Amino acid sequence: MSVVAKTTDSATAGAREYLTFRLDQEEYGIDILKVQEIRGYEPPTRIANAPSFIKGVVNLRGTIVPIVDMRLKFNCAQADYNSFTVVIILNLRSRVVGVVVDSVSDVMELTPDSIRSAPDIESAIDNSCILGLGSVGERMLILLDIEKLMSGLDMGLASTSE
Repeated sequence: MSVVAKTTDSATAGAREYLTFRLDQEEYGIDILKVQEIRGYEPPTRIANAPSFIKGVVNLRGTIVPIVDMRLKFNCAQADYNSFTVVIILNLRSRVVGVVVDSVSDVMELTPDSIRSAPDIESAIDNSCILGLGSVGERMLILLDIEKLMSGLDMGLASTSE
């Protein structure tokens, strides 16, 4: 009951919660409502002719889930798979997708006044997939529109029914 009340209070203030994770030296945030679960990394089954950033698929309780290595997608230096490496399972529209990240930090609540628009610069991430830059103290988060990012044609994950 208190969780519902807290969510309602946050919604009225315009604050949103973001799951933060690290890729190389950068810290990113995605809408916590898109996150289904967080799992330890296990090598997926490789798919022939898939883009290099799609590591393969895993069977998650009967659902076949494609696994995207965000380090490869964002052109980060190749990172080692270690005990901190995790897979964030996302529930996007009617699609379940896993993303490999270096580590998950925490869940942060950001108000609209703590989010700035992203500068218009050339990067590995399509600017339309960046919601903005969130700042909390000394920390700077790159806030991603993960649903838009994962549904891009270059991802090879778009459903033909959409």
